[in-house]
Amino acid sequence: MRVRKAVITAAGRGTRMYPATSTVQKEMLPLMDRDGVVKPAIQIIIEEALSSGIEEICLVVNKHNRAQIEQHFQPLSSEEIRQFKGKDWALLQSARLQSIASCLTLVEQPVPDGYGHAVWCARDFAAGEPFLLMLGDHIYTSGSTVRCARQCLDVFERTGASLSAVQQTPSELLHLFGTVRGKLVSESPRTYDIDRIVEKPAQEFAEQHLRAEGLQWGMYLCFFGMHVFNPSICDALQFAIDHDLREKGEFQLTSAQERVRESGEQYLAFEAVGDRHDIGIPFGYAQTQAALALSSVFREQMLSGLVRTLAAPSIDIPTAFQDA
Repeated sequence: MRVRKAVITAAGRGTRMYPATSTVQKEMLPLMDRDGVVKPAIQIIIEEALSSGIEEICLVVNKHNRAQIEQHFQPLSSEEIRQFKGKDWALLQSARLQSIASCLTLVEQPVPDGYGHAVWCARDFAAGEPFLLMLGDHIYTSGSTVRCARQCLDVFERTGASLSAVQQTPSELLHLFGTVRGKLVSESPRTYDIDRIVEKPAQEFAEQHLRAEGLQWGMYLCFFGMHVFNPSICDALQFAIDHDLREKGEFQLTSAQERVRESGEQYLAFEAVGDRHDIGIPFGYAQTQAALALSSVFREQMLSGLVRTLAAPSIDIPTAFQDA
């Protein structure tokens, strides 16, 4: 079954990136992409979906970033075109933004009721079709010639089962991710038939209940930040909304995923070939830019710059910054 639609959640406030996010929402923070063009993060994520075969995209936004996103995807005005005279690359980028805008639907999450609630807000857009789900603050670099989003779609279109991309993750990072357990059913790519899904488990719990077949001790299958869902996920989320099934005050997507699995529907996970980069935290943002630069047309310059930086004398870091 071919997937035409994607949902990208971009309604978080980015509090960990304050004070930058007091004026620029985290999804709009600039990054130099692999093609050497500086873009807001959300554009890089959208382009991954479109380059993977997606035709329509729903951005779940909030009241603070909606205007910023809408403004970004406007083409150059006639006055701006005059200012960019002779700069053909800028005109090409403007045309690209206009093309992307034609594929977008923006839906506002009225209240910050959790990740599951944000996905639920896109139910009318999904309209009974399967859809790719991506995060608005995760950038991906593929470890193969196939983009990470395309890897997800390939597995879904072959199996027809709802699925989550996962990555082997050490136990000390379990507090950051939803974690799954399952039986290995395919080696290429490594695909698992899931029998348990838990949101951010404690290490002790994971050690007893979430060990997956074939993984080294201390490694677990954690969400990669990409999923492909059949329409049943919207039913599961609707059930949670109707019965006010909150966890820590919010509607969790993980619980809806487990509800789909418990219904008897097959739920798969596969190990994506690539890396996820979280721009929603300071170090993750810096790491994301480094990863993109090292995969970009400026790779050689980036490597040369890193060598010079590492060879330079070390600088004492003020105590105030050491304690930050």
